[in-house]
Amino acid sequence: MLLLPLLLEATLLRLASGSHHPFYNGFYYNHIMNDKGNGQEKAVFFDGAKLLVETPKDPVYSFNGGNVTLPCHYRYEPDLEAKRKIRIKWSKLRDDYTKEQDVLVAIGKTYMAFGDFRGRAHLLQAGRREASLVVSDVRLQDDGKYRCEVIDGLEDESDVVDLRLQGIVFPYQPPRGQYKLNFHEAERVCQEQGAILATFNQLFQAWSEGLDWCNAGWLADGTVQYPIRLPRKPCGGLQLAPGIRSYGPRHRYLHRFDAFCFSSALRGEVFYLDHMGGMTLEEAKQSCQDAGAEIARVGHLYSAWKFLGLDRCDAGWLADGSVRYPITKPRANCGPPEPGVRSFGFPSKGRFGVFCYKER
Repeated sequence: MLLLPLLLEATLLRLASGSHHPFYNGFYYNHIMNDKGNGQEKAVFFDGAKLLVETPKDPVYSFNGGNVTLPCHYRYEPDLEAKRKIRIKWSKLRDDYTKEQDVLVAIGKTYMAFGDFRGRAHLLQAGRREASLVVSDVRLQDDGKYRCEVIDGLEDESDVVDLRLQGIVFPYQPPRGQYKLNFHEAERVCQEQGAILATFNQLFQAWSEGLDWCNAGWLADGTVQYPIRLPRKPCGGLQLAPGIRSYGPRHRYLHRFDAFCFSSALRGEVFYLDHMGGMTLEEAKQSCQDAGAEIARVGHLYSAWKFLGLDRCDAGWLADGSVRYPITKPRANCGPPEPGVRSFGFPSKGRFGVFCYKER
């Protein structure tokens, strides 16, 4: 009895891997021989019914830590009543629609998920001709395009679902100043701040919501860009229309810029602590620990500002050594007239309050 599960697992792994077999689309098909038996392949047509795969044209939205269903259904024209042995494959795609990774393959009710989706992805068992994918504990990296592929014999049809996380893009510079990060360092600092490098679509969405930033930063695809709402001389000139300015792809090791990071809704809360006379950075870290929390990261503060309406006109330490404060209702003595997260930079001295983060 132990042999059967092992054989099944080996079969599913092979279905998701590359192959040199004919008719390959993620699954193995045998050669179809012609009636003469001379080794030449014979084209085989489906039995008069056309396989159609349908997904929503509008994006599906979710958030960090949530659960989401990516809808996908299939049907035949004309309809077929007989039950068929269907294979379903889900893949995550890059922006250019090439495959980034396998997510899940299924034959009937048996399925296998792969990589980061193992234990988090399964098919929705909700009815006839259902191929929808359910992803639990959604992560920042899950944002993007997904292909739903349905295979019936030699018929192979697919469509794409766009999963978008509700989030916020924020520019980031390290303590040592402007344009100090190569691509890999930019990836790392975003992760250290509870975020990931933003995609172009996320930056474009942030621009459409009002983000205007004149410093160029890395994006997840290795390009360097920056969003401009109000054209001005230092930011591409007055002649260019508002939009996303692009330096195109840059060398990921040699070239250095800032970073645009992306964070989503929080799984916890951000709160402010202060002591009489303020605290040093080390004292601030200890105060958060004493409160059963950790010192907040930059991504935590931005997310709390956008999604929880955090408004505090008191500067506080963050984990990277910066001092910032979030304002949703601009007022006198609290910075510029626009809402936003204000920054005092990375002071080497000084005593301030602290923003702490505690998961629920």
